[in-house]
Amino acid sequence: MKTLYIMLPLILILFISCEEWLTDEDENDESYTIEIDAQLPVDNNGNYHLTLERNNWQTLHRVSGHVSSDGYAVENFWVEWDSNLLWYLGDTLGYIVNQYLNNSGVYVSVDTSYIIGFNGMEVPTSNSISYSNSSGEINNMIAPVRSMVGDTMRLRYSYFNGMDSIFIVLD
Repeated sequence: MKTLYIMLPLILILFISCEEWLTDEDENDESYTIEIDAQLPVDNNGNYHLTLERNNWQTLHRVSGHVSSDGYAVENFWVEWDSNLLWYLGDTLGYIVNQYLNNSGVYVSVDTSYIIGFNGMEVPTSNSISYSNSSGEINNMIAPVRSMVGDTMRLRYSYFNGMDSIFIVLD
């Protein structure tokens, strides 16, 4: 009986003092805002316009953005990117020309090696993943090719609880 008087208060203290530290409100209250800056002119429909280089096969362009939560920059925020456009490699990726300097000081080409074996490989027009830096800045490189003039690229960005897209008309 004496042990019951000792154990009962200890058991009551144990059950009364237990408290749930995390509530449902604490778990789901994080909201993130991503603002995209494509660094391109925008038309009346909200589409961006990128003029492709006519003298080069690919046109490189950086799409930037900023990630924040409650007005503060978010660091190491994972953003996935994808585009609806891609292109295919031909049978030759490029070539290497071996040259040497002869006794007269003139370069002489002796051999040309072709880099082959990539026929039919798909090449995406957007990088896949970016992380935000300490300022909350995210960056993604896109590289449409000359044959895509007149197409509209859908650049989709997604993160753990959201997704959105921008559209870029390739002029």
